[in-house]
Amino acid sequence: MSIKMSNPPTSRTKDFFASPALSLSLAGVFRGATVAASEVEEGDEESGGREEAAEISSENTGPGRSDDEADPDELLPEEQGENGKKKKRKKYHRHTTDQIREMETLFKESPHPDEKQRQQLSKQLGLAPRQVKFWFQNRRTQIKAIQERHENSLLKSEMEKLRDENRSMRETIKKACCPNCGFATTSKDTSMTSEEQQLRIENARLKAEIEKLRAAAGKFPGGTASPSSSCSAGNDQENRSSLDFYTGFFGLEKSRILEIANLAVDELTKMATAGEPLWVRSVETGREILNYDEYVREFSNENSNNGPVKRSIEASRETGVVFFDLTRLVQAFMDVNQWKEMFPCMISKAATVDIICSGEGDNKNGALQLMFAELQMLTPTVPTREVYFVRQCKQLSADSWAIVDVSIDKLEDNIDVSLGKCRKRPSGCIIQDKCNGHCKVIWVEHLECQKITVPTLYRSIINSGLAFGAKHWMATLQLQCERLVFFMATNVPTKDSSGVTTLAGRKSILKLAQRMTWSFCRAIGASSYHTWTKLSTKAGDSVRVSSRKNLNDPGEPLGVILCAVSSVWLPVSPFALFDFLRDDARRNEWDIMSTGGPVQVIANLAKGQDRGNSVTLHATKSKESNMWILQDCCTNAFESMIVYAPVDITGMQSVITGCDSSNLSILPSGYSILPDGLETRPMVITSKPEERTTEGGSILTVAFQILANASPTAKLTMESVETVNNLIACTLQNIKTSLECEDS
Repeated sequence: MSIKMSNPPTSRTKDFFASPALSLSLAGVFRGATVAASEVEEGDEESGGREEAAEISSENTGPGRSDDEADPDELLPEEQGENGKKKKRKKYHRHTTDQIREMETLFKESPHPDEKQRQQLSKQLGLAPRQVKFWFQNRRTQIKAIQERHENSLLKSEMEKLRDENRSMRETIKKACCPNCGFATTSKDTSMTSEEQQLRIENARLKAEIEKLRAAAGKFPGGTASPSSSCSAGNDQENRSSLDFYTGFFGLEKSRILEIANLAVDELTKMATAGEPLWVRSVETGREILNYDEYVREFSNENSNNGPVKRSIEASRETGVVFFDLTRLVQAFMDVNQWKEMFPCMISKAATVDIICSGEGDNKNGALQLMFAELQMLTPTVPTREVYFVRQCKQLSADSWAIVDVSIDKLEDNIDVSLGKCRKRPSGCIIQDKCNGHCKVIWVEHLECQKITVPTLYRSIINSGLAFGAKHWMATLQLQCERLVFFMATNVPTKDSSGVTTLAGRKSILKLAQRMTWSFCRAIGASSYHTWTKLSTKAGDSVRVSSRKNLNDPGEPLGVILCAVSSVWLPVSPFALFDFLRDDARRNEWDIMSTGGPVQVIANLAKGQDRGNSVTLHATKSKESNMWILQDCCTNAFESMIVYAPVDITGMQSVITGCDSSNLSILPSGYSILPDGLETRPMVITSKPEERTTEGGSILTVAFQILANASPTAKLTMESVETVNNLIACTLQNIKTSLECEDS
């Protein structure tokens, strides 16, 4: 029995045998093994491939046996073969123990002896040079075979370990997965890798809840697919409506849902176009106020709620013009991801739970879908609003569309009470095409929410309906549409795009700034993504901190990230506060990172008609180091934000040239500025805007994010918490000092 070594040795084996000492140390593992007899044919070692063609024979192995050397010139008598043909056997020579010992000694020093060494050794041992040559050749082949068997054994053992680990991980994942949808369940101790993954899990959870309720209602007809099959991951019918298979939806027929949605379209149309007495304009504030008595008389038949209202009612209307194509705007509302990205400061979560009707053609006319949204303010102190609603897209005329949201009472009764604290009466917008890329939008927001306790600081702005009202939605929509127009523009004036020489560089910087602002909005809200802990500062301001672990997202630093947020009231108008914080000349008055030194503007890019909507790249110099800071400023009629973050200089230089910015790590901090909601008459009547003053102030929210530890498995330390706490305290004190409002 012989083992053929006909295949060329792997590169890994060649690397091992590049070192004689390493080869012998590996062979020493098999020191107790017997030396096999070798059978070779005559050949030239340097011809290449002869060494690999050698055969190792095991028929004469045993304790004390020596290697056999084949000499092709010395043959035994002829023997009879299987087919009657004569076969010659080779004659074997056995080496003595002393000969083997001497050759082993030389082999340790030089596995490949040259001709002179072989001649000298053959004379010393009384062997032919060819016998010495063949012994070394067979010894090398034998070591290779032993090494390969050893490697195969190690690889096999490693493979078994990997199989066991894989099997164990599969079992763990299987136990932690939703039995209906197959997605992993969420856990407070698990850090999700991306927002998309969390939304998919949330979407799957909601679908599973729907199917359970359907099963409990006994609405499955015979012969249809099982509930679990309709929401399983990877199913070809995942995007189809469950109503294509089932006749009921939370006890409501599909036809009834369509009827409710159509009534909501009619009500929204009337709410958007009606004047007095339904809407009355306030003399003091200029805002439109809903006459609720008139509303009840007008829509008593359509409105399912009879009797006294046990919840607070928020109703508002706003009209504006946006620079955006009508078709693309309608598509953005019907695509949940685009809709969420359009309102990053207001929507922390959004999901399409089910598609009831896919609509007609590419314009989605008549599309109807069940949606879930978590609405937020940019502070962890105000609870989010979770709302389920049906959204319908309907074409009213050739140049007019309606996007209508309405919560269904029957549906709300079947959902967990904690998720039904807020419901939508017919709300949404009427979009009218005004040509030349302009659209007129009439937004109506009509909410019915349970009364909850809110912080005193935010009580006025929430109770007045401003925080989640039509003005906020409209202002944000106008800002985002304008940003998209400036992003796609190719004829931006030089004064609005200084410091960047190429259009690709401008787009790359704006895209990075947009990602930075989205990350900031996602990090500081009261969403269930985060768990906030309240701290107290020496100044008496409350600070809330939360931590998260970034395992593999290249857009943020890897490790443990700590976020701290605090809000204060300042007796300064929101516009004055925004202008102060974005003023490059006064940045060193509040920015601790600038270390009091001057700030140099490297690039300034406009992203809107208002000069306050811009992206700026700053350079700060100090004795310790140089640093670049990317800053994104956003302002509209309701809210202003200033978001900034230190950036890697080398990486930012490549972004300026137009390179992709998606892998540039960035950790934003910044400010959110809101009016305090105390709208009053002007104190002075004048035609000069700078002379108009009111008694209202600003709500300033300060947020800092730091990398507490570069290891994602590390635990948060009190030292990191104290550091970020001091950052907020010092920054707020600097701002109050500069604005001369220490007693606020």
